[in-house]
Amino acid sequence: MASQAGYNKMIYLENKRIKVGVKPKGAELASLTNMESGIEHMWEADSEFWGKSSPVLFPIVGGLKEESFKYKGGSYKMSRHGFARDNVFEVESHSSEKAVFSLKSSIETLNYYPFSFELKIIYTLLDNELEVAYEVINMGEELMYFSIGAHPAFAVPFLENDSYQVYSLNFDRDTVLNQWPLNAEGLIETEPFRVNLSNSEMPLFKELFYKDALVYKDLKSQSIILKSSTTEHYLKFKFAGFPFFGIWAAKGADFICLEPWCGIADSVNHNQELEEKEGINQLNPKEVFKRKWSVMVY
Repeated sequence: MASQAGYNKMIYLENKRIKVGVKPKGAELASLTNMESGIEHMWEADSEFWGKSSPVLFPIVGGLKEESFKYKGGSYKMSRHGFARDNVFEVESHSSEKAVFSLKSSIETLNYYPFSFELKIIYTLLDNELEVAYEVINMGEELMYFSIGAHPAFAVPFLENDSYQVYSLNFDRDTVLNQWPLNAEGLIETEPFRVNLSNSEMPLFKELFYKDALVYKDLKSQSIILKSSTTEHYLKFKFAGFPFFGIWAAKGADFICLEPWCGIADSVNHNQELEEKEGINQLNPKEVFKRKWSVMVY
């Protein structure tokens, strides 16, 4: 295990194209810099708006009905997005272009999540691309139920003389989106509404997020480009293999979260049984679940 002093020490990766900084707490991506332009692409985690930059969502995504779930006759309390983001990960290995972080279940976690697990988050630099891989390992002797998702917040605008309103998201395959509303408790409503995109483009404006996140269950797209009409710099976000997706920003804040999920918040009419939760993943003993997303910097 790393020393307590090392918990607050940022882990850096760097090549000729990009530099990345990761905090051991939550194995959270805190910095992504384009080395050629000098642009910092991650949100600065200003607590006045939202004090995080890229938390991992595990072992649930979104909120639970009454902040609890039921499993084998027991009831377990858990706040939105789970507990991994608030725990310190061990730095398992670290080189100039790759770092592996690990979080293991403990006596404490078993009190509110009754499964033995190991969660690895692996950061790898590939030229101008940062790849973020998740590995969930079932360390127990019974079937494990879990969700996992990403929540990276990219700074918008990229440049000081830009404005939020000149940015947009371009979907590689979607022209129409079915968006699922959230109620006041963050639970999924029973019916979606239709959003038509012009040339597969979603213009960004801060009022989009005044009612919480935009949630999608059936995106055809596997990548989204975040770009501005006033600069040549852009990001390409890739997320194949994630069946759910969220887009969010804190009210009035200068960022956009692109959130691929293997899991989703409870619906308003869910019975709270973990085994019957929409989007829940099952993992046999000793098996490994793998997913990855990446961002390319231009």
